[in-house]
Amino acid sequence: MNILVCPSGFKGSIDPQTAANCIEAGIMRALPSAKIRKVPLADGGEGFTHALVAATDGQMREAIVTGPVGAPISSFYGVIAQGQCKTAVIEIAAAAGLSLVPYDCRNPSVTTTFGVGELIASALDEGVQRIIVGCGDSGTSDGGAGMLQALGARLINREGTEIPWAAGGQSLIPLESIDLSGLHPRLKEVEIEVACNWKNVLCGPNGVACTYGPQKGASPKQTKLLQAALDIYASVCKRILGHDVSEMPGSGASGGLGTGLLLLGAMLRPRYEAIMEYFNLDGLFEDCDLVFTAEGGIDYQTPRGKIPAEVAIRAKNRQIPVIVLAGTIGDEAEVNYDVGINAYASILQRPSTLDEAIAEAERLLTESAEGVMRMVVIGRKLARW
Repeated sequence: MNILVCPSGFKGSIDPQTAANCIEAGIMRALPSAKIRKVPLADGGEGFTHALVAATDGQMREAIVTGPVGAPISSFYGVIAQGQCKTAVIEIAAAAGLSLVPYDCRNPSVTTTFGVGELIASALDEGVQRIIVGCGDSGTSDGGAGMLQALGARLINREGTEIPWAAGGQSLIPLESIDLSGLHPRLKEVEIEVACNWKNVLCGPNGVACTYGPQKGASPKQTKLLQAALDIYASVCKRILGHDVSEMPGSGASGGLGTGLLLLGAMLRPRYEAIMEYFNLDGLFEDCDLVFTAEGGIDYQTPRGKIPAEVAIRAKNRQIPVIVLAGTIGDEAEVNYDVGINAYASILQRPSTLDEAIAEAERLLTESAEGVMRMVVIGRKLARW
């Protein structure tokens, strides 16, 4: 049996490569003769860089940057070749991710994307011609202001003085203008493409502060402060860009980082469209009898551009069955049958806390893959009777 294993990661616990290895190990316990092809996938969040580097035989680079709470952290970016074009792959989660913010410091009104700018600067200094930015899993909501400052921009307040660097989203309240004249000179020479959640907008009732601020630790008061700050930021950006970005698709990606990237001349793309191209999803299914994919959770939102659904849609067109292994099964998960997911299962074996599930995630995923595969083997035998 030829089996394609193409999981996403489990946020905060298992990256896509580790997930693929666990599923492979479980399958081989149940069916040692299986021929397995592993293609870890990521939609722009945690694991995006490693997954894309692995899929393209690229290389990883290490860097020390400013983390989301202002302290130095060890980070990374990738370098891949796209024809004759040297391309950097940067996931903002590696420099401004929620997992990098200690629980007692989770306040997105003060966390910063400064480290993202430092990663971009390192890639520019290396001489890349193109940069792919994966937006997802951020712990920030500064509109990309910190990133801009790290790349040489000056944010000016109403008194004509510069807003302190890496001060977080709340620092945008007195913002009057943004001076981009000092940006890294190589930004004019590179193409920047951003894989982001197309439905995330900067402002309005569905803006990023209201929608994601509480998930990142914001209190109701801090959420209102961020909402006001990003409204002001949007008005300043409108003067620079010549058009309103407040409800532009993707403008709110990663706490508004999408808007900051627009100021750098970046092109925003729906992440499900981008991953189709980057990972060549349409070309994955040759000589394939069965697909295993996985993600932290499966529910009614999965068909809206999540990796398991995008894989299933394409497999369904080829009449290839798809099994999803998930950490949790949420509301209305059954809608996924309509997009081509034939079966799904939770990897949990008993009631447990989140910390317990994270600690045991690799074992749970391996054993779940084994158990599901054993049922597939039994089904094959029954089909011959």
